[in-house]
Amino acid sequence: MIADSVHAIWCREFQRDDIAFDDDFFALGGQSLIMVKIQGALIEELGVEVTMDELFRSPTVASISAYIESLDAVTP
Repeated sequence: MIADSVHAIWCREFQRDDIAFDDDFFALGGQSLIMVKIQGALIEELGVEVTMDELFRSPTVASISAYIESLDAVTP
């Protein structure tokens, strides 16, 4: 499941295991270096490129996961 993979990436990059699926990236103390690491992990581990703009618009595990899942719906 995409959400579980995204959650694992966030937990690893924030070095926390108590992140909820609806916790806000910025409220968790997220900053540009963590965002770049998450973006790289999404490419490497899930094979999907999520732009920085989209990471700002979708600042939770749940919202990023929904965005990634929506990409499959529009892929030919």
